[in-house]
Amino acid sequence: MSEILVLYYSRHGATAKMAHEIAHGIEQVNGVTARLRTVPEVSTVCEAVEDTIPAEGAPYATLDDLQDCIGLALGSPTRFGNMAAPLKYFLDSTTPIWLAGGLSGKPAALFTSTSSLHGGQETTLLSMMLPLLHHGMVLVGLPYSETSLLTTTTGGTPYGASHLAGPDNDRPLSDEEIRQCHTLGRRLAEVARAQQSAGLIGTGGA
Repeated sequence: MSEILVLYYSRHGATAKMAHEIAHGIEQVNGVTARLRTVPEVSTVCEAVEDTIPAEGAPYATLDDLQDCIGLALGSPTRFGNMAAPLKYFLDSTTPIWLAGGLSGKPAALFTSTSSLHGGQETTLLSMMLPLLHHGMVLVGLPYSETSLLTTTTGGTPYGASHLAGPDNDRPLSDEEIRQCHTLGRRLAEVARAQQSAGLIGTGGA
């Protein structure tokens, strides 16, 4: 089986729920599994020390997780229209993979969650694209053939999946948001498998 890495940071759980739905979409494609990973908190004063394994949820990501995958789904809540610092901190550590071209040619997709409808969903997705473009990854968006983009009153963008969590971060994923997560995950897996079959990327996974 080939693996796609679903890498995310989640503070209140909404982005984590999206990650699981995207993983569900990925695993609708034969021969592909999802590997869920998260990143630890960082401190604004000094480097935080976290246990190697989190108390709950997905394990922390390593550079090997990136190296091994045939594709990447990257998710973060918005922080003033940008990705959250813990995810950026992890991406800043990926220079060895960049130097080796370890992600070049692999497909990537993006997802985000915000408290307000116009809270920076699209700019957050765009901010996550930048380091992936430097890595030479091939970006996979959410096309308007996913017709819920035309009718949704919650989340949904052509740049990736998104979720409106509400001011208290307690709104469940809407039916449209779940559908978009599944579509994005499935599309990412289909592109990754096609590139792998064509010999454009390595086998990846276990």
